[in-house]
Amino acid sequence: MSTRLSNIKKAIKYLNKNDCIAIPTETVYGLAANAYSDKATSKIYKLKKRPKNNPLIVHYYKLEDLEKDCHINSNFKKLYKKFCPGPISFVLKLKKNSSISKNVTNNKNTIAVRFPKHPITRNLLKKLKFPLAAPSANISKSVSPVTKGDVIDEFGNRIKFILNGGRTKIGLESTIISLVSKPTILRLGGIERNRLNKILDTKIIMNNSPSKILSPGQYKLHYSPGIPVRLNVKKAKIDEAFLLISKRKNKSKNFFYLSKNKNLKEIAKKLYQTLRKVKKLGYKSIAVERIPKKELGETINDRLQRASNY
Repeated sequence: MSTRLSNIKKAIKYLNKNDCIAIPTETVYGLAANAYSDKATSKIYKLKKRPKNNPLIVHYYKLEDLEKDCHINSNFKKLYKKFCPGPISFVLKLKKNSSISKNVTNNKNTIAVRFPKHPITRNLLKKLKFPLAAPSANISKSVSPVTKGDVIDEFGNRIKFILNGGRTKIGLESTIISLVSKPTILRLGGIERNRLNKILDTKIIMNNSPSKILSPGQYKLHYSPGIPVRLNVKKAKIDEAFLLISKRKNKSKNFFYLSKNKNLKEIAKKLYQTLRKVKKLGYKSIAVERIPKKELGETINDRLQRASNY
């Protein structure tokens, strides 16, 4: 039996016992549990120290599984066809006879769902008899994990098992779009807004200041490394870490390159791991060079803005 297959069998064993495990996705690592179980999903909130009013994203293997729990519509079908499996989550209306735990939805009649692309997690979902509630595998409001080591940093031995899938490909969480009524972006993510506009042939509105928390990623303080972050900086202080996106002639030990040629995909992939690294190195604050607010840069700036509300 291959190591990968035996690890998936271990993961299934823990999940069937209503335990939480960490799983890899193409975006970040998730803290996963049986989405139909009150006992399992309550453990997610406890481990993450997550506010109870912050709903969870539920991960499915295929459309037929989702249709047992949700009402789908034409906008969903268009986006699903183009982007799934992939880094996009949808808020949909929950069916009255759904088995989804009330913990997942915060007793609302809507649910956030997605179809992750990572092959290991897809293989796991295929073998389970239930979908997985899986927010990012970190303590609430801190930086999301992009490696197995990051998950260990967050939880130590407080979670039973980590399904190792290597470093995540994208490094930022999924885009969340509500399709309950008029399409509305609730969280910027791994799929740029202009690509969604194109598929739905409309300019999708953005809900920047929700009166109710309808999905993850809507708190003003989030993705925080636990130290102050300053944005759009041209020159850093001597004693602070300086995150750069283009090569500089001079060298300094406090320079940390997210990219040397303004590559937005590279910046996204390196962002969270670099935030963790500089905190571990003992820096007391972080300065970040200005990042273009276009394409994936819009998402990167959103994460940094929330991280800076320290």
